[in-house]
Amino acid sequence: MSNEDLKNKLSGKLIVLDGPDGCGKTTQANLLTQWLQSQGVPTSNFRDPGDTTIGERIREILLSPEHLAMSTRTEVLLYMAARAQLWQERIAPALQERECVVLDRWISSTCAYQGHAGEFGMSNVIKLATDSLARLWADLTIILDADLKTCAARLPGNRDRMEAKPPQYHKKVREGFLRLAKEQEGFLVVDGSGDIDTVHERVVKEVAAFLEDADSAD
Repeated sequence: MSNEDLKNKLSGKLIVLDGPDGCGKTTQANLLTQWLQSQGVPTSNFRDPGDTTIGERIREILLSPEHLAMSTRTEVLLYMAARAQLWQERIAPALQERECVVLDRWISSTCAYQGHAGEFGMSNVIKLATDSLARLWADLTIILDADLKTCAARLPGNRDRMEAKPPQYHKKVREGFLRLAKEQEGFLVVDGSGDIDTVHERVVKEVAAFLEDADSAD
């Protein structure tokens, strides 16, 4: 596929990389963005929550170990508020400019963390998102999957409030992501174990396959 074809097919597309803490999604989102840009595809990369003044403040509140008393319901509402702001300020304008947007987390995270692991209910998360956001799902969501031991080994020693939750919680988070990938269209699970370059190659391969499938559907 030529660079021009790649640019045309990814123009205005939304791609999400998601998965449990330590799966490598931030690194892979950055690498995918760099690769797309190197292929001539205008691409923006944002993190959820964050990348707006309001979103970054909310992120600080959500991840600070000082806020151990925060309830799951509060987490859901704060994540959704940051997400709504990110959409309005950054994502929507980029898509309107026909850029490809790569997101580090999205609604899939709230479904897995608060919805499944936190027992708020995935359907309740989706309902709230439907009422709060201009768009729920990306064109393509790539879930990076790795076992708990691998993910834990990749996390920093100084963990944020979400990373510091107990292993049983993170086990349920992983289960939530895999369940969501089975239930929703436009989701792919990619093996996130192995070295960075190997995982990057897997991600690029899946993006290429996504574009080929889109061609077949046309």
